[in-house]
Amino acid sequence: MNPLQRPLAILSALAEEQAGLVEQLQDAHCVTHAGRDFWQGYLAGLPVVLALSRIGKVAAATTSVALIERFGAGSIVFAGVAGGVGSGVQVGDVVVGTAYVQHDMDASPLFPRYQIPLTGQTAFAADAALARALVFACVVGLQGLRHDGRAPLVHQGLVASGDRFVSGQDEMRNLVEALRSHGHEPLAVEMEGAAVAQVCHDYGLPFAAVRTISDRADDTAHVDFPVFVRDVASVYARRIITELVRALAG
Repeated sequence: MNPLQRPLAILSALAEEQAGLVEQLQDAHCVTHAGRDFWQGYLAGLPVVLALSRIGKVAAATTSVALIERFGAGSIVFAGVAGGVGSGVQVGDVVVGTAYVQHDMDASPLFPRYQIPLTGQTAFAADAALARALVFACVVGLQGLRHDGRAPLVHQGLVASGDRFVSGQDEMRNLVEALRSHGHEPLAVEMEGAAVAQVCHDYGLPFAAVRTISDRADDTAHVDFPVFVRDVASVYARRIITELVRALAG
């Protein structure tokens, strides 16, 4: 391994979404910075830094900048949960984002709805090579697992982020219809990805994310969420990230 290789940052919003990863770190040590704990070490010989973004776009952006500026991250991967809104995206599936849009960004009439002001961009693309590696890690890492009697499917597409936990049928339908009316077809909704994608775009760093679908972002979105994160999403994330770092380490 090249000792000058910049570390892979592994980011999640909740501690449960990274359960078991800190324990797997070799030469692990913790640094507290910007009110957060950053765990540095090696996974499969690859230098990594683990961090919890907390919830929401501002918190995720703050953590991403710290990972880049303070810890020298060369790329960022986010692993967490999301609500499924795309056709065929079911609870227990995973979504690897190909692009990220902020569903609550609206500076109209000064700028088109959903466009990030002064950038000319609406959706920020994931790094294609890193996203492909993440898809491969999902396929390999989730082999043999089942949720409610079915094997998890791996979906790829647009992810929408916003500072709201979408948990109502009407809200979910209105959100999706508004995005579709502007040419966006989301597969999942969450609260951090588009912010991290924008930061990585500004710094010119690769970004990719995988989200385990915990609910359908409707009136059942609150049901057993903590249990799902603990018993399902944490298992998925650990398996996926383990396979990802093995593949990246070569």
